[in-house]
Amino acid sequence: MKTDTEIRVTGLEVLIQALGIVEAERFIALMLREPFDYTEWHKDLWPGRSIEAISKAAMALQKGSTNQDS
Repeated sequence: MKTDTEIRVTGLEVLIQALGIVEAERFIALMLREPFDYTEWHKDLWPGRSIEAISKAAMALQKGSTNQDS
């Protein structure tokens, strides 16, 4: 199991890789500034998609990421 620090570092790395440093900082500022309920947000994230479809998409993305890292 990863420590809290390891999770934070990995999370920041992923945000920076996906958004760039400026947009990653903006994202963090938005999360801190606005009240945010992850559970409620997640319910509306992919309307009409089953958990199975979301899981398959995530597994395919992970497999693609793993292949690119090799």
